[in-house]
Amino acid sequence: MQREMKSISEQITHVYFVGIGGIGMSALARYFKANGYQVAGYDRTPSDLTKELDEKEHIAVTYRDAEDAIGVEYRDKANTLVVYTPAVPKDNKLLLFFEKEGFVLYKRSEVLGWLSEKGKALCIAGTHGKTTTSTLLAYLLYNSSVGCNAFLGGISMNFGTNLLLDISSPYIVVEADEFDRSFLRLTPEIAAITAMDEDHLDIYGNRENLVAAFEEFACKVRKGGKVFLKEGLNLRKSKVSGYYGVETPVDCYSDRLRIDGVYSVFDYHGMKAEIKDLRLGVPGRMNVENATLAITLALEVGVKPEEIKEALPGFRGVLRRFNIHTSGQVIYVDDYAHHPREIEAVLGAIREVWPEKKLTVAFQPHLYSRTADLHDWFARSLNMADEVILLDIYPARELPMPGVTSELIRKDVTKPSTVLTKEEFFNFVEEHVKEGVFVTLGAGDIDRFVPMLSEFFRKERN
Repeated sequence: MQREMKSISEQITHVYFVGIGGIGMSALARYFKANGYQVAGYDRTPSDLTKELDEKEHIAVTYRDAEDAIGVEYRDKANTLVVYTPAVPKDNKLLLFFEKEGFVLYKRSEVLGWLSEKGKALCIAGTHGKTTTSTLLAYLLYNSSVGCNAFLGGISMNFGTNLLLDISSPYIVVEADEFDRSFLRLTPEIAAITAMDEDHLDIYGNRENLVAAFEEFACKVRKGGKVFLKEGLNLRKSKVSGYYGVETPVDCYSDRLRIDGVYSVFDYHGMKAEIKDLRLGVPGRMNVENATLAITLALEVGVKPEEIKEALPGFRGVLRRFNIHTSGQVIYVDDYAHHPREIEAVLGAIREVWPEKKLTVAFQPHLYSRTADLHDWFARSLNMADEVILLDIYPARELPMPGVTSELIRKDVTKPSTVLTKEEFFNFVEEHVKEGVFVTLGAGDIDRFVPMLSEFFRKERN
């Protein structure tokens, strides 16, 4: 496939994305648009991201699942590249049209893999932490003499996009996604793994297969490339260049953690440098861990310690990663966390910053299979809060599973808890959340409530 893409790339003038609203797909769409291609696409429902593509970036987006929704200029298979995401159902009418007409269809991961071969790819993988780490690494490189290109799995709050372009830099920062084994298409110059917790067991079947895929990913590094792991992880097949951690003296680590408002302050010790009194613009031990890896990789590719120290306080994080929306009577935080380990990290950070305040969490489980596999762990993580609200499961690409509902989690929650539909949710919050910290968590469509909740809590403060 890599060879095929190289041979056809000069013929391509148009690119069509089926599932363009996904965070990874939209970054690719922006890349091709920035490089002079005609770009369009389909997505199931409008979102802020698709509206921005359509209205501000002149990338035509349709929401109709119909053959005639495809513009005539994208119907020539000789000059049109068709990219799709596995999240789109196989019976999608646009996909069926392209298949019937003999188009070669490429997964997003295949195209990203092709792009990773063209430069020096810094690939961040892991079942959690990869989005913030890759975004922070891209931020550090972009604000240094090294520069970078980046395909991110979230919207950078600093840059307002999930794509960075710098034609003068050979480096490409890539969030390496384990879903559907996508990261096995990449060719890393440097590979890093943040975590290998149970997840995507609908794809892998068990943790052993998941770990085997991460090991295969690490073996994809180019000759002379490097592999970095979080301390405590192990690989049997790949040589490890260094381990990183927090408060554990491994190859690269951070210690002397202090909280200064919403800043994390710490010292960094690594193979390339030691940097004292770093200030990170987002709170929490988990973010210090992410920063430790990002700093390590930045130093590896030539970013200077003083450039890191100057840039780090200005890092504003990633959209839907510990975003603080209000700070009055109710402090409202929103986060994308959808795995128990991520929930523990977010709630732990909240307890660090606001230890005395009541903590109410609203969580929308994502996927029936994940809920079935991890429901007891979800309950344990949510028990870190004082009160728990559970929304119905967001199905994403799945059909319902018998007996799998949010009640499966709630029955093991020991704190006051309730299960609500989306229709009941906002009114319940209006009536019951009057003080403390309120946090919404989930990778489904719970983010649709963020604007109205933010407005409500701001009005309550006034």
